[in-house]
Amino acid sequence: MLVGGEGTRLRPLTYGTPKPMVPIMNVPFLARTMERLYEAGIRDVILAAGYMPQAIVEYFGDGSRLDMSITYVIEETPLGTAGALKNVEDKITGPFFVLNGDVLTSLDLAAMRRHHEQQRGIGLIHLIRVADPSPFGCVVHDATGRVSAFVEKPPKAEAPTDEINAGTYLLEREILDFIPAGRNVSIERETFPQVIAVGKALYAYTTGDYWIDLGRPEHYLAAHRDVLSGAMPLAVEPGISGEGAETLRGHPGIVVPVHAGADVVVEASAVVGPNVVLGRSCSIGAGAIVRESVFWDRVSVGAGARIDEAIVASGATIGPKARIGRGSVIGHDVTVAPEEVLEPGSRVGPSAKITPS
Repeated sequence: MLVGGEGTRLRPLTYGTPKPMVPIMNVPFLARTMERLYEAGIRDVILAAGYMPQAIVEYFGDGSRLDMSITYVIEETPLGTAGALKNVEDKITGPFFVLNGDVLTSLDLAAMRRHHEQQRGIGLIHLIRVADPSPFGCVVHDATGRVSAFVEKPPKAEAPTDEINAGTYLLEREILDFIPAGRNVSIERETFPQVIAVGKALYAYTTGDYWIDLGRPEHYLAAHRDVLSGAMPLAVEPGISGEGAETLRGHPGIVVPVHAGADVVVEASAVVGPNVVLGRSCSIGAGAIVRESVFWDRVSVGAGARIDEAIVASGATIGPKARIGRGSVIGHDVTVAPEEVLEPGSRVGPSAKITPS
């Protein structure tokens, strides 16, 4: 699993939390991925980490509490998607999955493995279809699935296909022979094109599974909406869910769906929802309105405040009657002053406390 990225597009959230540990429905995203691996019968995991690795190590340890074995390889300098694989070559003994650390998907890994065993190529690349492939890498293949070309971020009108690289690979160990050691190497731009250039059979595996790149705040919010609606299957009860669900049932201001962690407090005159996730020990003051937002743990919202389509990291405080504009991202332990107004799309980090203008 490639979990070394700094998550720059998610800042200021990732100043205090490495991207793989950003929560999805109050559980670290990486833990959600570990669940998928376990369900597919995978027990041995190598985490290629680089940025803030200690938070990952402290949470997962050696993997034994998950009935898995986790090996950590910490990159001193970023090695790219292929360089990271070459860096762990001595730990790979046979066919192996490669998972991108910021993709949320419902892909059935066991089914992908069965397909690879039938094709018997050097590797299998998961693809999905999108309406606009121009921001992605297109993958061209024939009717058998054999890949013939990679086209990176083509103009929309010139895209050769609507099928894009979805960031999950199943590879034979032989592919490591094509990766030079000791430098940054992209598997998408360098290794895969080289493999097909020498005639090796690399196959596409196109599915209609749910898929989203969590790397942007708007995608992160969209992923939560999709989980709450059931579009992304994640075993969440409809309506009011989570450890704090019983506290909120019967509350007159809850507009479902809402997911709540333990020990949440929502005053009777507050309005929460729809599409809101509250982390553990969050408190929402009297008359406050929270819609279409994700709060991490210990977020405090003062009386009469309003938050729309925002992400608020752990320990943040939103003062009474403050207004948080749509698309805003509030970092760890930030304080937004009473009656302060944040424009839509604001990003406030822990080193920049908001004060009245």
